[in-house]
Amino acid sequence: MRGEAHPEVEYVVEADRAERAYPTFDEALIYAFSVAMSAGQTRIDVLVYGEEGAEAFGGREAVEDYHQNPEASVFRRFEIEVRDLGQVP
Repeated sequence: MRGEAHPEVEYVVEADRAERAYPTFDEALIYAFSVAMSAGQTRIDVLVYGEEGAEAFGGREAVEDYHQNPEASVFRRFEIEVRDLGQVP
């Protein structure tokens, strides 16, 4: 699913106190990595708006998670951190 868009799923990346929403995980990840390269870290929030979206995102297990708390504002949160370690001999 992460490479495909679904109308009940969106991926939100925060940068400079502004949020951008993307239809696919891959698009959000590309932007999040770029933000983390300059800011050191960011996050991707997965927003799911229904059972079909939960299943598209993570299969039957995700549907069970959705049923446990369908009102959750964020279904999943991924933190992205980039540390420049310099040269490696």
